Amino acid sequence: MEAINKLKFFIVDDDIFCTNVYKQYLQNSHFEDVTCFTNGSDCLENLNQNPDIIFLDHNMDDMTGFEVLKKIKRYNPDIYIVMISAQESINTAVDALKYGAFDYMVKDATVCEKMQKVIERILKIKEEIRRSNPSTIQRILSIFL
Repeated sequence: MEAINKLKFFIVDDDIFCTNVYKQYLQNSHFEDVTCFTNGSDCLENLNQNPDIIFLDHNMDDMTGFEVLKKIKRYNPDIYIVMISAQESINTAVDALKYGAFDYMVKDATVCEKMQKVIERILKIKEEIRRSNPSTIQRILSIFL
C-alpha cells in the first residue's frame, strides 16, 4: 500500500467543483500527492513534476483536452491520462484513446468509483511492467544466482 500512496496525480478541469470532488476523493483514498489545475496551459507548464496519472477534462476554455493530451504524450508518453467528459459521445471516446488516453470516463454520479477502478488497472499494469522489465541490478544479480 505504501507504493500506491506514492503516485502523483494531476487533475485538470476548469470546473472547480469537479476538481475539488476528484481531489477530495483521491485524498480520502489515501493518495496524498494531488495537484489541481484549472486549465491545460498550467498543467503543461508543470509536467516536469512527473505525474503518474492525469485526470483531464475534455472541454476546457483555454485549450481542448485533446490538445493538452497530445502535448503531454509528446512530452512523456508514459504518463497515464484519463480523459473525463460530460459528453457521452462514442466518437469523443474513440478519439481520446486514439490520441493516447489510457481511458475515457463520463462525468456522472459514479465518476469517483470509475476513477478508483482505472487507478487499480493502472497499478496492475505498472506492476506487470516492473516484473517483466527487471532493473539493471536485478539482471546483473540473476547472472550470478
